[in-house]
Amino acid sequence: MFKIEVAKMSILFSPITIGGVSLKNRIVMSPMGMNACKAEDGKVTNWHKIHYPSRAVGQVGLIMVEATAVSLDGRTDPDDLGIWEDGQISGLKELVDMVHEQGAKIGIQLCHGGRKSKIPGKIMAPSAIPYDENSIVPEAMTEEEMYEVIAAFKESARRAKQAGFDVLELHAAHGYLINQFLSPLSNKRGDKYGGNLENRYQFLKEVIHEIHKVWDGALFVRISATDYHPEGCSIDDYIVYGSMMKEQGVHFIDCSSGWIVPPNFSERPGPGYQVPFASQMKKEVQIPTGAVGLITSGLQAEKILVEGHADLIFIGQELLRDPYWPKRAAKELNVSIDAPPSYEYIWNK
Repeated sequence: MFKIEVAKMSILFSPITIGGVSLKNRIVMSPMGMNACKAEDGKVTNWHKIHYPSRAVGQVGLIMVEATAVSLDGRTDPDDLGIWEDGQISGLKELVDMVHEQGAKIGIQLCHGGRKSKIPGKIMAPSAIPYDENSIVPEAMTEEEMYEVIAAFKESARRAKQAGFDVLELHAAHGYLINQFLSPLSNKRGDKYGGNLENRYQFLKEVIHEIHKVWDGALFVRISATDYHPEGCSIDDYIVYGSMMKEQGVHFIDCSSGWIVPPNFSERPGPGYQVPFASQMKKEVQIPTGAVGLITSGLQAEKILVEGHADLIFIGQELLRDPYWPKRAAKELNVSIDAPPSYEYIWNK
């Protein structure tokens, strides 16, 4: 399906520096929820210590840790990983050190679930609009509550720095709280945080502003580049948002899509269906981007990079199926990559 001229050294396996962080290749483990913590604990478990470092052993360049809750009431699920208190730092630091030992860089994605939080107690959102007919109607946030959540993002960024993460990513996609502020489908506020596009950006603007006070490393943002709804945001809206992010010092935009409302695809998405969003964002905003979604082969990933559509390739489900996906991709591209020292005798046969 994907036919390209493969050089002796592919772009997929070439180094790149983004936001001052140098990666050995362009392969990123996409953040995916593991739901592996004890309820209301949020601490790193043995599962995380096996799951993430094994992909580093598999030669992924950047490991992105799953959506991690910035507050107890911001969890999307009761067993979410957390970064809402200092007691969680030591486990995160151990995880960071384990990934670094295997030659990869590591990032963490900060998240607040907003109206998509599935926890007991108060559910907050920009407006009192439920996600779907089966969801709890959230309470519209007061400005004081917004300031508290913004402060929670800032403190979580401080903890991420203490733990030694290389990259910080804000989860502004998939219908979670920041995404809820950005979309007119979920934000009907009449104050400075709602209404026109610039006002809907205000919440994220303040989150980024506060994070810069404690975090000086690489800053990524994951977006849903379209709401797949005629009254929602389109990629053209996100081009404007992307320009604002770049002006604020965001280094990279990770382009996903959808889930602010339940999806209603007329047909099943095909391979690389979100790549055009990354491509348009990269070209029009002049910012590095990541392509994600149904990217399964090395040839496909290389083609995306060769054609200039993105700078990094985010691999999700394929890395759950195969922790050594980079080795498979390298074989497809007919290039040699370093093997973990203990595996050299078999990888190079």
